[in-house]
Amino acid sequence: MKGFAGVIVALATLVAGCAGGVPAADITGAPEPAEAADYIIGPGDSLSVFVWGHPDLTTDVVVRPDGDISTPLVEDLTAAGKTPTKLARDVEQALAEYVRTPTVTVMVRNFVGEFQSQIRVVGQATQPQSLPYRNGMTLLDVMIAVGGLSEFAAGNKAQVVRKVDGEEQVIRVRINDLLNNGRMNQNIRMLPGDVLIIPESFF
Repeated sequence: MKGFAGVIVALATLVAGCAGGVPAADITGAPEPAEAADYIIGPGDSLSVFVWGHPDLTTDVVVRPDGDISTPLVEDLTAAGKTPTKLARDVEQALAEYVRTPTVTVMVRNFVGEFQSQIRVVGQATQPQSLPYRNGMTLLDVMIAVGGLSEFAAGNKAQVVRKVDGEEQVIRVRINDLLNNGRMNQNIRMLPGDVLIIPESFF
């Protein structure tokens, strides 16, 4: 019975995969993003730095373009490229010169992330911008975040430019079909570092 149950599970998985309509463009061989990867702070992130028992040292800061932050008693401390926990330990070390056994917690309030962890949307979107990547993000999620297509967009000629193992891949996507006709086979999985290019329509 165990063997029979295993066959049933395998068949169910295969059917579910076919029913999902995974587009060929989405099968790129690119590694899946880590399910529980620690967030890496990047320029533009908004942070709350809590120094327990010292409200005068607790503050909200934005990571500068150079990747540094400044807090009370601590100037020009590198934040970009670190996890919130690592940054908290570094703030504690810097404060130890002024405060006995400081305890620090860093929370990320607004996420931007490192450059390679963003999804960039250029061209004829309503609001072209860089978006922080979220695990499981799809093309539809990206289009919702940028407000859809502009009036002059050639959505069915859009491309996702992706680097896999150091090589550039171009994935053609039909955004008009996805948004207007519900063609979910165009709703590909996005990956960190993807660039979505939406050209202008020429009449």
